[in-house]
Amino acid sequence: MCERVCAHKGSQGVQCAENSLKHESGEKLLPLLLAHRDVVNRILEELWSHIEWKKRKLPGKKQWRLLPKYKVDIHSKEYKKKLRDSLLQGWPFAAHWVDSAIKTAYSIFKTWRKNYVKGERKRRRPTAKRLFARAKQTLIKLEGEKLRVTIKPAEYVYIDLSKRYFPLPQEVYSAGLGEPIITPEKVHLPVHYGDGNQGGNPSVAWDFNLLSLDGYSPETGWVRIDTKKLASVHISSFEKRRSVQRKASRSKKARRVLSKYSNRERNRARKHQLEIARVVQSMCGSVGLEELKKQGMYTRSRVWNRMISRSDWRSITRILEGRMGEAKVKELDPYGSSSYSLGVGGRTKT
Repeated sequence: MCERVCAHKGSQGVQCAENSLKHESGEKLLPLLLAHRDVVNRILEELWSHIEWKKRKLPGKKQWRLLPKYKVDIHSKEYKKKLRDSLLQGWPFAAHWVDSAIKTAYSIFKTWRKNYVKGERKRRRPTAKRLFARAKQTLIKLEGEKLRVTIKPAEYVYIDLSKRYFPLPQEVYSAGLGEPIITPEKVHLPVHYGDGNQGGNPSVAWDFNLLSLDGYSPETGWVRIDTKKLASVHISSFEKRRSVQRKASRSKKARRVLSKYSNRERNRARKHQLEIARVVQSMCGSVGLEELKKQGMYTRSRVWNRMISRSDWRSITRILEGRMGEAKVKELDPYGSSSYSLGVGGRTKT
């Protein structure tokens, strides 16, 4: 069993905890999951047939690439209705599963196209290999400790939720229980927590350090998040940039290489920042963070100034404010916050 916490776009202070739970209804669900995967692949094949490849020059480079362009408007209501009607012919299960397959296939195709344009995928049609299906809210219903899943009209499969480790809302709705993802072994349930709930998590105050993020709450005690991997991203990128920085003022190629290293550093650091923010958000109902300003922390030491300039305190704070809302993120006076030892719990000289 596992839990993944995410934040919804446009929702201030609203969290969605995606909880996984094993079930024993795999044999009953297997025919539906197989048919669902086949329909997803049929849709992907249909979308692929409407692609034409056009040769375009990459901006700022001498290279040319074949980029996909649709012959028809695949997002129009008329096209989707025609596609849905063709898929429903001979479909033995509830019609809403076709709607779920269309949504899944469009999402897969959009991801492939985005990654192909970035140069991370080949010119090959994407295919669905795993067995899974996203159940629309019209196909599920909570009945006590069981989740009722509609397979066919008036034909249901019941998934036992009595062994869960998380609370459930009273009914299925957009602000309570979202659309679960069903596999032959597990069901992934997205449970929404509104403002003021946050899954019952406590408030935690955090102390930013160069190589760690230390938090304390009476309910959780001391917590430490290691940020050494984030720091190593900046250190390794600095060494690479320094080797070409002297040539950047005289060479266009060196400037392009320098820009590539800078973009790579920013993207890799962003990945670690998002992961740190995700862990903090999953633990806390509200967050207290130090209001640090780098301008007052610089000294005559070049090594120290580099360490301060590489810190990601403000970036992590902005991510948390965007996900949890400013009402759940409080900036605190940093005076004296680093004078308590995490390992001992007592006051030390720093």
